[in-house]
Amino acid sequence: MNKYTHLSDKIAMFVVYATLLLLACSTLLPLMQVVTVSMSPSRVINSYGLHFIPLEFDFHGYRSVFGNEGLWRAYGITILRTVLGVSLTIVLTFCAAYPLTKKDLPHRRFWTGFILLTMFFSGGLIPSYLLVKALGLMNSLWALILPSAINTFMMLVVRNFIMALPASLEESAKIDGANDIVILFRIVLPLSLPIIATVGLYSGVHHWNAWFDSMIYIQDADKHVLQLVLRNIILLGNTAEFEVTGQRNHALDSEAIKMAALVVSILPILLVYPFLQKYFIKGSLMGAVKG
Repeated sequence: MNKYTHLSDKIAMFVVYATLLLLACSTLLPLMQVVTVSMSPSRVINSYGLHFIPLEFDFHGYRSVFGNEGLWRAYGITILRTVLGVSLTIVLTFCAAYPLTKKDLPHRRFWTGFILLTMFFSGGLIPSYLLVKALGLMNSLWALILPSAINTFMMLVVRNFIMALPASLEESAKIDGANDIVILFRIVLPLSLPIIATVGLYSGVHHWNAWFDSMIYIQDADKHVLQLVLRNIILLGNTAEFEVTGQRNHALDSEAIKMAALVVSILPILLVYPFLQKYFIKGSLMGAVKG
């Protein structure tokens, strides 16, 4: 028997699927437009209408992007920032969350509330800037990593995930003579791969997309991250350093270069996310259920 027999159920399912289809189109169509423009010649870009499917191919934009040393330097800085930032975030998040799961931790409720308070109140931009400057981190990669090394919300999610693990596992390990460090590395961490993937993906996306802190803390243009370079290309039209000779229309070639740079910048996240998706969903659900 069909599950949706009533007319109201059919209407509700139609509305749900229609909404999902519109959301999917609103996400995919702009991406298709960007990809098409990045690999199209000037006459196609200059023609009226939207371009979702490439009619002609011209990879001059990609050749200009791949031949630019400054963009690759920013790419390397962003990759280094992301790797260091994700690694540090995972380590610090677990170091903060694991003790808060212990019922015998003195004043556990106070420390949890004290940490939770930082989610709603912060010093603001100016005190953060003065602190980074006083620590001597200006124009350094650590100025982009340390201020966001730990996220309170993700720390609480990790705490809830660990608390949801069966207490009998820890009790049996203690009977066998294991201490808290052994339990953490031999039992808790292997069972926490879903939440590790969740924290890593959140932190990775944050570091990969961040550009404002680089604009504030980094004065040397050779040390800017990829997203700040991409912002200067797209919003400010700063494509002078890209080679666009041999083309008829400089403005249209600049548009192809902008879209090619955008495609190159989002590829790593698009390639990594499918492998982490199942862990990401599981970790988010399990870590958000128990309070």
